Amino acid sequence: QVQLVESGGGLVQPGGSLRLSCAASGSIYRIVIMGWYRQAPGKQRELVATITSDGGTNYSDSVKGRFTISRDNAKNTVYLEMNSLKPDDTAVYYCNVGDYLSGTSWGRGTQVTVSS
Repeated sequence: QVQLVESGGGLVQPGGSLRLSCAASGSIYRIVIMGWYRQAPGKQRELVATITSDGGTNYSDSVKGRFTISRDNAKNTVYLEMNSLKPDDTAVYYCNVGDYLSGTSWGRGTQVTVSS
């Protein structure tokens, strides 16, 4: 089983920036994909961004140009740099990891609140 620990959430004003981190540990064989999802109150969980082991990225249309996903394979860590934050970005952000043998794992989530 893979354990995920997220950090970096908080309260930020509109237009501000935050950087989320997620470190994976445990039964890691080979992490194929890492990503971030978010869930706002009353809404379904949605994809924010993913990054594959060879660096291929995918973003939701709502965050393209504002968010950047990256990973450190040596540290089994994925990052999400969030710029030009909007109130609509307010949500609980969840880290997701897909390992070749362990399967899919989810973090507990970190709250991001964008408000003046």
